[in-house]
Parts: sequence; C-alpha cells; structure tokens
Amino acid sequence: MSAATEVRRRQGVSGGVAFLLALAGGAAVGNLYWSQPILDTIAGEFGTTATTASVLVTVTQVGYAVGVFLLVPLGDIVDRKVMIPAFMLLSGGMLGISAAAPSFPVLLVTLALVGASTVSGQLLAPLAGDLATDEQRGRVIGTVVSGVLLGILVARAISGVVTDLVGWRALYAVVAVVMLVLASVLYRLLPRLEPRARVGYGPLLAAVLRTWVTSAAARWLGLMGAAAMATFTLYWTGLTLLLSGEPFGFSATRIGLLGLVGILGALAAQQVGRLYDRGLAMPAIGVGLVVAIVSFVISGVAPGSIVAVVVSVALYSIGVQATQVLLQTRMMSLDPSGRSRLNTVFVVGNFVGGTIGSALAGLLWGLGGWPVITTAAGVLLLLALLIWAVQRRRALAA
Repeated sequence: MSAATEVRRRQGVSGGVAFLLALAGGAAVGNLYWSQPILDTIAGEFGTTATTASVLVTVTQVGYAVGVFLLVPLGDIVDRKVMIPAFMLLSGGMLGISAAAPSFPVLLVTLALVGASTVSGQLLAPLAGDLATDEQRGRVIGTVVSGVLLGILVARAISGVVTDLVGWRALYAVVAVVMLVLASVLYRLLPRLEPRARVGYGPLLAAVLRTWVTSAAARWLGLMGAAAMATFTLYWTGLTLLLSGEPFGFSATRIGLLGLVGILGALAAQQVGRLYDRGLAMPAIGVGLVVAIVSFVISGVAPGSIVAVVVSVALYSIGVQATQVLLQTRMMSLDPSGRSRLNTVFVVGNFVGGTIGSALAGLLWGLGGWPVITTAAGVLLLLALLIWAVQRRRALAA
C-alpha cells in the first residue's frame, strides 16, 4: 500500500463525499425502474400491448444481472476512478438513445444495455468500504446502500408523475443528462487506488463462485438477503394490486407517491450502519426482520384500511432495508481484498430472490389476494429469522 493510499484510509470518507456516492448509486440503480410504472404509456406509443411492453422490465433486469456477475468483480482489480465514471457514461448514452428510440425493438436493446451498464451503483458500495476507516465503515456503507435503495423507491414513485407532465422520452433524456453529469463529477472526485494482485478475468469470475461454495458466512448472508429481497418484490407488487382495486381504486400516480413512505426505510438504513460500527449488527438484523414481519401482520389484519397500509409500508421499509444494509455491510467485511466479488455474490442472490418474489406475486394474488401474499412474505422472513437465530447462537458459542 502506497503512502498516499494510507493517508486516504486514515482520513476516511467525509459526509459530503458519502452523500455524493449515495446520490450516484441511487441514480444508477434507479435506472432499472423508470419504465415499470409507465409501461401502458410506452405500449400506447409503439402500438403494442402492456404485456408485451412488460418485457422491457425483464430485459433491463436480465441485463443488470449479467452486468453484476460479469462486471462488478472487476472492481477488485481495475482502477475504479476510471471504471465507475465509464460505466455511468455508457448508461447515460444508452438512456439518451432510449429517449429517441424509433421503435420498440430498439428500446428493448438499449434498455438491456442500460441494465448491464448501470452496475456502477454496485461498485460504489465496495469502494466506500475501501475508502472508509474501520470506525466509520458501517456508517459510510450504510449511507451509500441507503442511497441505492432510495433510488429504487424514488424512480418508481415519480416516474409516472414526470411522464404525465413531460412524457416518457423527456424523462429518459433528463436522466441521461444526470448520469453524464455524475460521471464527470465522480471522475474528478474519486481517488486513484492502486491495483491489487493481478488476477485473470476467468479466475476472477471463478473466485466469485468459489466464495459461495467455500464460505459458510457468505452463504447464510446471501440467503438472508435473497429472502428479504423476495419479500420486497412480492410486497410491492402485491401492494400495487391491492391499491388499484376495491376499496381503494388508486391511480398509478397515487400508488407511486405512497411508495415515498418507503423513504423512511432508506433514512433508517443510513443510520443503522452506525450499529455495525458499534458491533451490534447481528442483534440489529434480528430486530429488522421482526419489524418487517410485524408490518405484514398489521396490513394483513386490516387490508381495507389505508392507515394500516401506510403504517405497514413505513414499518416494512424500515425493517427490511435496515436488514439489507447490515447484511450487505457484513458480507463486504468478510474479505477486505475482495469486496467487489463479495458484493457480487450478495447482489446476484438478491436478484434471484427478487425474481422469485415477482414470479410468485401474480400466482399468490390469484390464489387468495393480499392475505396470501403477506402470509407468504411473512414465511420467507421467518425462514430468514431462523437462519439468523442459528448463526447468532453459533457466534455466541464460539
């Protein structure tokens, strides 16, 4: 480690820099979700059905999953001062082309590339962990991860509103400009970190898979994160179906705005990183899971009450997002020299869990509506709580 790098590590990450990294991460990952609330609008312009337009969401998510697995591990061996802004420039360019897409097939291709290139958000959290001091690492990573979670919520919440005001093409054009500006700012701000030991690309990807196979800690953290993310997509998809029907009859815009209550969760996630710094991550994970489970009980008992729904959204967001921040922080702390690879394991697991949750939502809604969805989500979190209890007991016995 060079003297310059050692000085940066001693100085740590200032609040302003952590906020900027969180903003950039949220903007990047938010690109995956702009299209979800406005599929009907896009379908109408291209003369296709909403079902066909929903493929846009699928290709974006698949592109993201591929990008996370193939590109994020490079963060352990490539200078991220160049890598992160480069990916943001690429995603900004693809967003700009999406805004001007002349046909639906072109939009499919460009959004798939947006998904693949927007992985810069998942490179920023490991970078924040590398730059932070030991005493502030949980807080700093918590801030960045909460920014990513906030980006998801904001994109879903305001996409429909902005589209109603200026159109979906203008929305994508504005987001493209934001990405280009952030790429420029990050290139000026990020320090140049010395490369670690030289590793070939093939062995690097093999190391990601080997981490899952050989590290018990990585497996249980990944499984808990996947279970939590499965409930995230299951809950929000089910909530959309609940609020759009009787007795609520909410419009897409009102449903999206209700999602802003989830900001409470992102704010809590930022603060919960401090618990990691104080050595309280394990008990806090258990508390977060219990809070999220309680949110299902509240909304399940009174599904026709908007007050119960709002309270449920707030508690669920706080519980599940705080849990995710702590799980991700612990994952990246298993091996400081391989944080990008460890983050890849965690995020790919989250993607698998989220995909399962999305697939189950429609099926479970058809079987029994909101009560069945909340019950299934509660069971998933109870399984995560069981894993947590076993691991906590082992840790106490060690």
